Amino acid sequence: MKKRITLKGIANELNVSISTVSKSLKNSPEIGEETRQKIIAFAKAHNYRPNNIALSLKNRKTKTIGLIIPEIVHYFFSNVINGIEKFANKNGYNVIIAVSNESFEKEVLNMETLANGHIDGFIISIAKETFKKQDFHHIQETIDLGVPVVLFDRVFNNLKCDKVIVDDKGGAEAATSFLIEKGKKNILLLTTQDYISVGNLRTQGYIEALKKHQIIPDNRLIIKSIDEASSEKEMSYLEKQINNLLNQKVAIDGIFAVNEIYAASALKVLRKRNINVPEEVAIICFTDGVISRYSSPSLTTVSQHAEEIGEVSAKLLIDKLTEASPLEEHITKVINCSIVERESS
Repeated sequence: MKKRITLKGIANELNVSISTVSKSLKNSPEIGEETRQKIIAFAKAHNYRPNNIALSLKNRKTKTIGLIIPEIVHYFFSNVINGIEKFANKNGYNVIIAVSNESFEKEVLNMETLANGHIDGFIISIAKETFKKQDFHHIQETIDLGVPVVLFDRVFNNLKCDKVIVDDKGGAEAATSFLIEKGKKNILLLTTQDYISVGNLRTQGYIEALKKHQIIPDNRLIIKSIDEASSEKEMSYLEKQINNLLNQKVAIDGIFAVNEIYAASALKVLRKRNINVPEEVAIICFTDGVISRYSSPSLTTVSQHAEEIGEVSAKLLIDKLTEASPLEEHITKVINCSIVERESS
């Protein structure tokens, strides 16, 4: 697909400011005739089309924030929402929430819909399909026109905006080391496909921990979920793969899951096969949510401090909106994880 030229792209090509390009395309008398015509001709020649998302947002202050998340069922995202709303409301802002359901098209549509509803800026966790397509034009063009965007959890590093991330690699390394220090040597990893940034980093952390403890990684002990938006289908797939491993007599004495839904799938399989947790197989997972606390046995977790992520994300965006932080300054906040030990380990 041919890359669309943006205001910033035109400005760079013609060595002028984005403001000059924008005013020229609106035939503003502030810009000299020669420069104006040169810019208009260049834009026409390169099939420039205005970004409807950003244009809907420009110069409108509504004290409303648009929040786009991949799914609502995860306890992590509901806690992030709590943090965002708590900070936003305290500072006089409302929050409108949209769910992409891991769809690229829905993510773009959500941005357009929220923009038409007159919001001041976005807080976004990027959908799986957007990562798979590697198409971030809808976010990039919004940023190019000076609309504040904050990415959290699932981020794309090349987008120049504020970001709030978890120390995914460090948390995964700590979780795997925790099991190893409990005497576990054959640790099964339940993770996502590599193109999803969070899962990729957690996989890296798992492998690093094994190497640091002189354990050779075994590819048989890494199961990557299928690319499905439905949690039920993912769980069914993981249960089948875990059963296959156990049927093949592959030794497993520990399980590290990158989220608590995957851990719940593993626990279900082990209970059906009368395998004792944690005596025979210990389990640890990311997301310190309701499933983890009320499973039987309860699950040891890596807490991501989701509410703090939400509060920090809201603060970064509101600082941009109130000009407390310069728009051109890009801040990345890293939230450290902590282990909450429960019955499964």
